[in-house]
Amino acid sequence: MASIDFYAGTTAINNISGSGLGFFGGSFGQSVELNKWQGTTFITNGNGTTQGGAVNNVKYSTDTLAFAPSVVPATGLKYIPNEKATLNVRFTNATAVKTQNVKMRIFDRVNKAHPASGVTTRAFELLHPQSSYGIEGSGDSIWWGSSSHTGADAQGTQQGSPNPSSRLPAGTNTVGGSGIIIPLAKSPGPSGFYAGNGSANVGQYKQHDWYVGISASPDSIGSKTQYGLYVSLEYL
Repeated sequence: MASIDFYAGTTAINNISGSGLGFFGGSFGQSVELNKWQGTTFITNGNGTTQGGAVNNVKYSTDTLAFAPSVVPATGLKYIPNEKATLNVRFTNATAVKTQNVKMRIFDRVNKAHPASGVTTRAFELLHPQSSYGIEGSGDSIWWGSSSHTGADAQGTQQGSPNPSSRLPAGTNTVGGSGIIIPLAKSPGPSGFYAGNGSANVGQYKQHDWYVGISASPDSIGSKTQYGLYVSLEYL
C-alpha cells in the first residue's frame, strides 16, 4: 500500500497528537518577530504548545542564501546537504515504482488552494546526498516564494507568479495555496540518492525521499495555526 510520511531528520513528525513542525524565535515557545524569520524549528502539536524534538533550522537569509545547521555564515542553497533539511518527505510502496509530477504546497489546513493565514513562507528543494557543505548539489539555487525567483528550475515551472489568490494583498510573495506550488524531483529513490538533476531519473524504487528547507515569517502578531504542508504525486 502506498503512503507518504514526513520526517525531521530520522524522526517521524507524527509522534505528538496532531503534530507537525513549529517555527519559533530563539527557543521553543518564543515568538518570531514581525517580518523576521524563525530562529528555531521543533516538532510540536497543532497549536504549537507541546514541545517535541528540535529540528534542523534552515533560515532564510537572502534569495540565494540560507542559515543552516553547523555552518557559518549563510551559505548557498545548493551546498546544503540533504541531511540538514528541515523536512524529509518519504513515499513508500509495496512494489518498485517511479514518481512524477511531485508538488508541494503550503496551505491553511482547510483548502489546499488557500495559502497559509498570516505567514510568509520561503522554501527550496535540496538535491545533495553527500554530507559535506563543501560540495555543490543540484537542488534549487533560489528560495521559492522570493521576489527574484523566475519560476524556472530543473523539475518544472512555478504555478502562478507570484500568488494570484484574492485572499492575499497584491504583490505578496509567498509559497502557498493556488499560487506558488513547488515542483519536486522525479524518482529520487531512497535517501534521494538517484535524483541527479531532479528531472532525468525514471528509475523505479520502493522508497522515494525528498528534502526541503522551509522558513517562515509572521505577517501579524499572534500564533499562526492555519498553516500546513500538502504533497501530491503520481506513481507508476
